[in-house]
Amino acid sequence: MPVSGGPYLVATFLCEKVLQERDGVISFIRVVDRWNVVGPTQTMSPTIIQATLVALFKSGTLRASAQLTVTPISPTGQRMQPITLPILFEGDDERGGGTALPMGFPVQEPGLYWFEVAVTVQGGEPSVMTYIPMRVVYLQTGSMMPPTNPPPSLGG
Repeated sequence: MPVSGGPYLVATFLCEKVLQERDGVISFIRVVDRWNVVGPTQTMSPTIIQATLVALFKSGTLRASAQLTVTPISPTGQRMQPITLPILFEGDDERGGGTALPMGFPVQEPGLYWFEVAVTVQGGEPSVMTYIPMRVVYLQTGSMMPPTNPPPSLGG
């Protein structure tokens, strides 16, 4: 069956980094969807999560310039400042487009964040392709206070 239409989503995820070898092959290192934030206080302080957002597409028969828009959504449902990038679809079915966007993502609270991934083809309406989850867990470190009563001595 011939392909008609596009673009088609291949993969979206968060990882630590992306390597591109001399032969053009790409490797994605440490694909993760959960980050632990450690701190001394009872509530989490604002923190920057270092990650690379990857979004890969195949053109199908589409030949057009487009915009890729990634909109973060906080655990409370607040839509945050979107990130918009150009993307080129060259047609030829197997040809693709995409991005590997290193980012310092600010988190204010623990919980489940979502990244809405949408593509807008020239002159068209945005089409939401998928959502990427990112779980932020806050771990409070214990205090290292000396005991108020020394432990009993053993033998002696």
